[in-house]
Amino acid sequence: MQTLPAVRFDERGDRHVDYRAIISLAGPLFLNSALQAMLSLTDTWFIGRLSVEALAAMGATFFLVIVFLLLLGGVGLGVQTLVAQNYGAGRYGDAAKAVWTGLYGALAVAPLFILVAFMGKTLLSPFHLAPAIEALALKYWFPRLIGGAFGVALWAISGFFNGIGRTKVTLTVSVGVVVVNAALNEILMFRLGMGIAGSGWATTLSLLVGSLAIGWLFLHPALREKFHSHLSWRFDLRALGNLFALGGPIGLFSTVHLLGFALFQVMQVQIGPIDGAATQIVMMLTSLAFEPALGLALAATTLVGQSIGAGDKDWAMRLGTATTLLAMAYMGSIGVLLAVTGPWLLPLFITRGDVNAAAVAKLGATLLWIAAAYQVFDGLGMGASFCLRGAGDVKMPTVVLVIFSWFGFVPLAHMLSFAPGQGWVSFLPQFGLGAIGGWIASVIYTLLIGVLVFWRWRSGVWRRMQVLHPVSAEA
Repeated sequence: MQTLPAVRFDERGDRHVDYRAIISLAGPLFLNSALQAMLSLTDTWFIGRLSVEALAAMGATFFLVIVFLLLLGGVGLGVQTLVAQNYGAGRYGDAAKAVWTGLYGALAVAPLFILVAFMGKTLLSPFHLAPAIEALALKYWFPRLIGGAFGVALWAISGFFNGIGRTKVTLTVSVGVVVVNAALNEILMFRLGMGIAGSGWATTLSLLVGSLAIGWLFLHPALREKFHSHLSWRFDLRALGNLFALGGPIGLFSTVHLLGFALFQVMQVQIGPIDGAATQIVMMLTSLAFEPALGLALAATTLVGQSIGAGDKDWAMRLGTATTLLAMAYMGSIGVLLAVTGPWLLPLFITRGDVNAAAVAKLGATLLWIAAAYQVFDGLGMGASFCLRGAGDVKMPTVVLVIFSWFGFVPLAHMLSFAPGQGWVSFLPQFGLGAIGGWIASVIYTLLIGVLVFWRWRSGVWRRMQVLHPVSAEA
């Protein structure tokens, strides 16, 4: 049996959760996810220097872009689960093979990203954005989607290093991506005069640089001896199908969640530039809580996967629950801190002298307090869902999320946000609370999802599931 992760023994030989080991694993992932938040905040800050309309245009497309990245890129997200369980079981060659399979998956979905990039106008037209905002949104849309496969490749190789517990590698690469992105934003947007389109190209090119850098590390001689990373590149159609079967629901789970918020955010943009811009800034600020907590959740995937691979599902349950509660506590604390400091932070993202600046800052300060409650329940649901990911239990939680997001959250946000005659449909009551109503709907939604997903994890249904085949590919 392989050594269990994050375990310590007392003087009587009883085992306990080693929180220092969890923090040691999650720390780089925590910082790595914080850097992902900085990537989004960097784009928001640069685009905010253009105009409130440009900021609203980014808000109209931001989550829709991520939705397509996750929907098409789930094959990259599934790599970490396979790597963690193979590593826990001592199947090191299979862990490396999962990465190559993920890269073949990225290549397979590349044409779909190109197609979606060219379909921007068709996809945005149902939302009836103001012509000026739609034009800006399309300029941002195309470059962000055209190279989506680069992001999938980066997820796949990062999943390898996260799955084997070498999280400092992904942190180092993420630092480089953020630096390159910031530099390219300045060069492309302002010095070359590309405006909002330059921000989209900056992010895409920085992801390309990051995937090439981490790919070189994956093939480094230091890993070849143990993992044979240079020998496991042969294409395996069955392995690719299995990875799509695992990663598809993982990507769909995140897609469903974010698509609901994408529609919610488009609603706020349609209400007006003030609600749209305030919501975009609050989303970016709350990502300071979400992204680092995502690091804890990713650590939970690794810890659960390694424990299951080592043959101890009781320990997987214990570690997963402990890490989920840590994520929940962190997100709640940062949510309150952001609400308190909001009046000082919000003006940093608004162009001085803009006619709507004061109104955006005032509304954003109110939204941050509502978002603080949202963060607590989002931390609970995110932590539990990533534990289920590590166990391979991804299908039923996705079905539940579809029901509550598309048939609960989206209609409720529509009802609370729009005034009569303002919404997308007329058969729902409309209370006209604007962005405040939309954010109240988000709190109700995350409360229900958080409780249900955590219950699913604690029920232990995943104990009967099997991700790895009984016989290793190395055999």
